[in-house]
Amino acid sequence: MTLKRRALRLYTRAYARMRGATVGAGTIVWPGALLDPTKRGKIELGRDCEVLRGAMLAAYKGSIRVGDRCSFNPYTIIYGHGGVRIGDDVRIAAHCVVVSANHVFANPDQPITQQGLTREGVTIENDVWIGAGARVLDGVTIAKGCVVAAGAVISKSTEPFGVYGGVPARRIADR
Repeated sequence: MTLKRRALRLYTRAYARMRGATVGAGTIVWPGALLDPTKRGKIELGRDCEVLRGAMLAAYKGSIRVGDRCSFNPYTIIYGHGGVRIGDDVRIAAHCVVVSANHVFANPDQPITQQGLTREGVTIENDVWIGAGARVLDGVTIAKGCVVAAGAVISKSTEPFGVYGGVPARRIADR
């Protein structure tokens, strides 16, 4: 292991402890990334994960639980309002957004900010690759082995080993 990686692991442990997050052995959170479990939330990262500069994991009174060997590339945002569970061996490219809550807006006579939120949560199963700029919305499960194309918006749960693309996303191929 290089000196730089050792230093990053020491930094990660200290940073996570200071922020109130839990990280597994070998996990690296680069300087400039944000783990934010504040406001009574919880963030847990498994072993050998990597959170690159500019990525943000914010619990917002919910939870973000990540398995082993996952990566979060620059400027990816994970909001844990309704709970986010991410399995093992998941790759999330740059500029992706995972939102585990949604605004209620059914009553046009009341401001949206006063109508509350739904918090169904998001599950991303093992061996998933989410391409650059994709969006994953509340209430969705991305099944094992899926690939999500760059720029796709996942608004409904997927089937295992599918390739999904488009807005809204649909199955465009099989792995």
